[in-house]
Amino acid sequence: MSIKDDVNYVKKELSGDEKVLESAFKLETLYKKHKLKIWGLMIAVFVYFAGTAVMNAMHEAKLVKANEAFLTLQTNAEDANALKVLKEENPALFELYSYATAVKKEDIKTLETLSKSKNAVISDASGYTVGVLKKKPVDSKLYKELVLFEEAYLAIGAGDMQSARNKLELIDERSPLGVITSFLKHFTIKVN
Repeated sequence: MSIKDDVNYVKKELSGDEKVLESAFKLETLYKKHKLKIWGLMIAVFVYFAGTAVMNAMHEAKLVKANEAFLTLQTNAEDANALKVLKEENPALFELYSYATAVKKEDIKTLETLSKSKNAVISDASGYTVGVLKKKPVDSKLYKELVLFEEAYLAIGAGDMQSARNKLELIDERSPLGVITSFLKHFTIKVN
């Protein structure tokens, strides 16, 4: 019986080895049949990841150049080369720098140009600053309460207390302007 068991064991082992060998032949046949597709896919994956790495490296280099130009402008605002590099490499940072510079110099012309920017924050802030410099209230999403406060202040200056009160009522009491708004409300009541 021991020989019979040994024969069965050998048959099972040979059958297992045959299955492994058969799988290897199937895999080899599959590879030969689809060799171009497999290599094409591998090359495409490699090119994708290499391209992504190159694009990220180029983007990072642009940011480094723009940051160096910005730091140069912080120390020497008259550096035309740094201004040009900043404008080419990072237009959003260039607009922010231009806005800050125009506000410092009260340059209405530059601020009016920036108020047409595609960047909503720069556009809104520039438009509001132009309005403040020209002493004309303008609509602003960022400075809505300040616009209302300014309109109320101008109405008080014009002697229109009712209009001033209406504008002040639109400002939330929890706003940073809440305390000053309540003082102005009391002022409009006492004046009448």
